[in-house]
Amino acid sequence: MKIILHGGFFSESTTTMATKIAKQTSLLRIAKEAYSYLENHTATETVVYAVSLLEDDELFNAGTGSQIQSDGKIRMSAAVIDGKTQKMSGVINIEDVKNPIQVAFTLQDFPDKVLGGEGATAFARENGFEVYCTEIAQRRSEYEMKKASMGTGTVGCVALDQEGNIAAATSTGGKGFEIPGRISDSATVAGNYANAFCGVSLTGVGEDIVSNATAAKIVTRVTDGFTLEEAFTKTFSELAAHDGFAGAIAIDSKGTMYHLDSHPSMVFASFDGETEEVFQ
Repeated sequence: MKIILHGGFFSESTTTMATKIAKQTSLLRIAKEAYSYLENHTATETVVYAVSLLEDDELFNAGTGSQIQSDGKIRMSAAVIDGKTQKMSGVINIEDVKNPIQVAFTLQDFPDKVLGGEGATAFARENGFEVYCTEIAQRRSEYEMKKASMGTGTVGCVALDQEGNIAAATSTGGKGFEIPGRISDSATVAGNYANAFCGVSLTGVGEDIVSNATAAKIVTRVTDGFTLEEAFTKTFSELAAHDGFAGAIAIDSKGTMYHLDSHPSMVFASFDGETEEVFQ
């Protein structure tokens, strides 16, 4: 069993040492909690659980603490994919829900698996997700002062369970000050993808990640026989050709965990029951 998760890039908000340490501490705690959960749950259930914990932590730009768009509203996106069934479900630009990843997970049982905007929010209400304000004072202050960062905050998790199944989940509060209606990578196969061979979650500039089809490329290459490191190296070299900004975490079917970022500052943590690793 393996767990790896990321909390975006430091540049999404403050870059103080205190913030760095706080994020490292939270990520490692959540990684260990998620690992304990994984002992009695599937990989898919676990990545949703882990991302929910990240969404609830104000340190990260997803769920509570999400960025504010140019019209003063918060719109969030999230997706989950079960590597065994190849079912992906997600929400795009959903508003006023505490845990977008849980709404995305609920859609696994519906024929229409990716919903956007008002439709996503209406679906959440119809399925018992109450109105919840995800805005925090820091984000409002950043918005009013026009100092919010532009495009680097997302959270994600990849898990390998006892049965050898892989799942990935990703959630984002956006880049801040984007045009309403902008689509991020998080609810696409470019930013969140898994199959029986590999699972990947991305953070960074969504437009760069989508243009490079990053997660889908990595997973496809591992499926075709590349090692995880080889798949990352080739895919990120293609991203670099366009000065793309991204970071990724992954686990393959052999239990190998890997991470890489194009502009080193992604915060991540991993745990396998014995060995822990956290961004240093």
